[in-house]
Amino acid sequence: MALPLRAATGGVSYAEVLTDPGETGVMRAVRGLLGAMIGVVAFTIAAPLISYLVLAVSWAASGSPGAFSTYASAGQAMEFPAGMAAENIGLAVLIPIAFGLVVGLHRVQGRWLNSVQPGFRWRYGVVCLVVAAVVLNLVLWVSMGFRIGPVTPQPDAAWFIVVTVVTSPLQAAAEEYFFRGYLLQALAMIGRNRWVGVVVSAVVFAIFHGTQNAPLFAYRLGFGLLAGALVVLTGGLEAGIAAHVVNNICSFSYAALGGSVAQTMATTQISWADSVWTLASFAIFGALAWLAGRKMRVATRTPAPSF
Repeated sequence: MALPLRAATGGVSYAEVLTDPGETGVMRAVRGLLGAMIGVVAFTIAAPLISYLVLAVSWAASGSPGAFSTYASAGQAMEFPAGMAAENIGLAVLIPIAFGLVVGLHRVQGRWLNSVQPGFRWRYGVVCLVVAAVVLNLVLWVSMGFRIGPVTPQPDAAWFIVVTVVTSPLQAAAEEYFFRGYLLQALAMIGRNRWVGVVVSAVVFAIFHGTQNAPLFAYRLGFGLLAGALVVLTGGLEAGIAAHVVNNICSFSYAALGGSVAQTMATTQISWADSVWTLASFAIFGALAWLAGRKMRVATRTPAPSF
């Protein structure tokens, strides 16, 4: 018979939610390492498989145009909207993986993966979404000198934007639930320090984006560090999810309107100037999101135990 699910220990930070006071330090570290390994392996196997299955359904629904291998390769490169949908739906598997590990391996109620409240704090999340939309776009336009380039939509631009708006929030939230949520908590169990979880999960997040030059790696690492710090300082995933959602929707929507989604997806190099501007926008957002959290008095530690 399975053990009942437990609540988080009272008075701890988000990074310590999975900590079981009854476990020894060694067992805690072993459980954290095991969970991190299972999560990474499950993601590596399941995400491409699900993307492949979505592409197979799309290919069949389109009347099986040409060889499936050619169709799948083009889809994985995001040369058509169904390819983007397949990629984002595949990455969404990180949500059940994260919740599954919290519940199945750690025997903790899943709602504690959202925040220390527990649960998702929707009012704070909406505020962060609005702040992110304003700040990230404003800094981008400032970096461009408020010069709007030629609008030359790529083929199927409208469908690309629809797919982006519908599926990118799911993909962005999934990455936050896994990397800034479960992985951060599991790694904090190993290092017995919440900032170990923040730093190492950010490094893993950046590495998982594949081939990239130093400025692009720095940008992704910087985002991971900032989002992880916000998780610890605000007690939940809302701010990181908001920034990630806005960044992805804007990036791919602008690409569809003025370039190529496939080209944006294949980017492996950016300049240090672009990296610095992007990190500056995230830093400004982070400061405002933290201040908003303080103003709204969002919880940063789990409720104290009642006696």
